[in-house]
Amino acid sequence: MSEKLALIWPEIVLFGATCVVMVVGLSRNVRARHLSAWISGLALVLAAALASQTPPVEDALFPALIPYAKGLVATVGLLVLLLLAGTVDRDLEGMIASGKTGFNALRTTRAEFYSFFLFSLTGLMLTVSADDLIWLFLALELTSLPTYIMVTISTRGTKSQEAGVKYFFLGALGAAFFLYGFALLYGQTGTTSIPGIASYFAAEGIGPIGVAGLLISLIGISFKIAAVPMHFYTADVYQGAAAPVSAMLAFVPKTAGFIAIFLIAGTAGWGHGDDANRLPEAVHALLWIIAALTMTVGNVLAILQDSVKRIMAYSSIAHSGYMLVGVLVGPGPEGGPFWQNGIAAVLFYLMCYGVMNLGVFAVLGCLERRDGSEPDSIDDVRGLVKTRPVLGWVLVLCSLSMLGFPPLLGFVGKAGLFASAVSAGLIPMVVILGVNSAIAAFYYLRIVAAAYLEPRDEPLDASDVPFPTRRLAAVLSAGGVVAVLVVSAPILDATTTAAAFDGPGQIRAQTPPPPADPDALSLVED
Repeated sequence: MSEKLALIWPEIVLFGATCVVMVVGLSRNVRARHLSAWISGLALVLAAALASQTPPVEDALFPALIPYAKGLVATVGLLVLLLLAGTVDRDLEGMIASGKTGFNALRTTRAEFYSFFLFSLTGLMLTVSADDLIWLFLALELTSLPTYIMVTISTRGTKSQEAGVKYFFLGALGAAFFLYGFALLYGQTGTTSIPGIASYFAAEGIGPIGVAGLLISLIGISFKIAAVPMHFYTADVYQGAAAPVSAMLAFVPKTAGFIAIFLIAGTAGWGHGDDANRLPEAVHALLWIIAALTMTVGNVLAILQDSVKRIMAYSSIAHSGYMLVGVLVGPGPEGGPFWQNGIAAVLFYLMCYGVMNLGVFAVLGCLERRDGSEPDSIDDVRGLVKTRPVLGWVLVLCSLSMLGFPPLLGFVGKAGLFASAVSAGLIPMVVILGVNSAIAAFYYLRIVAAAYLEPRDEPLDASDVPFPTRRLAAVLSAGGVVAVLVVSAPILDATTTAAAFDGPGQIRAQTPPPPADPDALSLVED
């Protein structure tokens, strides 16, 4: 028990902060209510510090994953926290300040909103710590359930409520899928321990029930990463939610989904010329098909959109397809470099995507029309570099980075996926990835051209929101797209260390030999 507690101190800190925020956010004192965001931020900083001190976990599929993954969650979580300012209770707080109404705890949602935010990040960190199917299921649901409410209450209109309902019901469908898959894995192996399942598969092989469990689990988890065929909710939810919440949805559930995919696929192992470590053909084929369809469907549908949010939603689908290529590659040869390690490439790309994607949504979240809605169409960002230079350049840099334009951060992330796929001999997938990157150039450059090249005949009917932290989040995101590239070498080393795999092949090698036959021993003695 003490060993397990040592691994989840970051989660314990976030849970404690959640309890405090629940109380502080309902205070009658306005200054106390405003402390909710500060308490959340301090908790994330402390959680990151504690995660960095976590030692390698023995008997885990990825022994060194926790420090990097939880540090990434806390870092991107801080950027999202800056962007969340003013998402809820703006009208109510204004009416209280003007004396038009008194404080009513039943009408305020600040406490719930920030508590759900911390709960979701806690679930994501618990996903990283998971070593059991029951733990993994509960962690994935703790990651997702709060986001359903956050989407629903994020705006004053009915669009967010409609989006929340769609998100909830499709989320329940996805949960039913991967829970049934987990049940089949238990039925095959007789254990819910993830290392135990890997050990069983290494020693006994993967039977039909085990293969079915792996396939159904991966299809269900596809909902978390918005991959085909579980992608239908994405565009409506991203467009219906407030921009800060959409930015969170693009990173938090997706990261949880990929960590879960690492763990589930890791029970079967990855093949690099070693049949003992090779994914079952059915699992490899499923991931290959999902990756190809996801990036193609996402990019083709993004071309047809005029809403920036919907473009980013289908872009999110496409990026999941890109990262599934790294999952196909697997961790590469033991002790190999970053460019041969698909898991390391995915971990690095999650960091890249979290930073550059947030910048685009931050630009939308920094502007507001007179009716309180957010600018959303391509026409709304036309000429933004001239009318609002800071936000315009943030949009340009982050869009180019998501395209993979050198020498921005996204280029390094996408290069890692290409290199790992080439090293594993997945040449057809490399071709599909290259073609889809070219397709994606159309809609990313469309956003860049609208913001930078095209003039605006009349001023945009939108004002800057009175929350400077949103603009700070946008600037930090654009700064990360440019500056992180300079210090990418130690980050690449950290991702390679985090992706070190101790899977079925190693477990099989460590399995003690069967006990000697007593009759044979007696013959030797005679």
